Amino acid sequence: MSFPEDFAEITRSDEPLAPHTWLRVGGPAQYFVEPRDVDELVGVVKACHEQDIKVRVLGDGSNLLVRDEGASGAVVRLPRDLFSAITIDGTTVRAEAGALLSHVITQSVRAGLAGFELLTGIPGTVGGALRGNAGGKGGEIGQFVREVTVLTATGETFVRREDELSFAYRSSSLDELVILSAAFELTREDSDEIARRLRKIWITKKASQPLSHQSAGCIFKNPRGQSSGQLIDRAGLKGTRIGGAEISDRHANFIVTHEGAKADDVMRLIELARSRVLERFGVELELEVQVW
Repeated sequence: MSFPEDFAEITRSDEPLAPHTWLRVGGPAQYFVEPRDVDELVGVVKACHEQDIKVRVLGDGSNLLVRDEGASGAVVRLPRDLFSAITIDGTTVRAEAGALLSHVITQSVRAGLAGFELLTGIPGTVGGALRGNAGGKGGEIGQFVREVTVLTATGETFVRREDELSFAYRSSSLDELVILSAAFELTREDSDEIARRLRKIWITKKASQPLSHQSAGCIFKNPRGQSSGQLIDRAGLKGTRIGGAEISDRHANFIVTHEGAKADDVMRLIELARSRVLERFGVELELEVQVW
């Protein structure tokens, strides 16, 4: 099959990507594709592979910065109403990659399953959370994984199980093009007790992070034994603004955007923070947010 001609019903050209990201900045996608099922997704991936067209996968856009010039090739978005099923069987939770992590957490807590409440307040989808091993002080999503179904850049689907997976701080061995779904093993516990822990985590995060603003979550990974937010704060950058982007005055590892912001404003703040922290403390900050 030929792309984009044979996929005209699900493909749009020059689609603005800013509305699809939490930062609300960035240019358009050359091709924006929304497959209606897995077979259509596989067809798009195979056609693009045969024609040497780059494919990027867009989740909820919470950990993403799209440059002002946009993204060439095909940006594939898995519609949430089609790729977000969540099922619970005993202590096993299965979720498709497009399911919001917050929804998986909520359903798990209602079912009296503990573990995922540690991920409260983390934005995005299950697929994105797995790719970057999302987590916080209490734990990471990788510790609960039993198996993950993936799709390769050549259009092959297979299942990777525990012994084929590895997770580290904000990273995983899941390097295939698309994560389709995953199974997690949780532990049974009293729902009220789990909900109590969830509320405590949420209150703490709400008090310390700019959750009501447009942001992409944490911009930088934390260096071993240190906090990127504290380093940026100690470098005197909290509240610094360039154009329509600002280093949050609540948590310096967050960049928030205001009306009229450009991706270049965010990039300039990123480079400023990296250079200032390196100059002051000799620490090189590593990006956690993806940049297209």
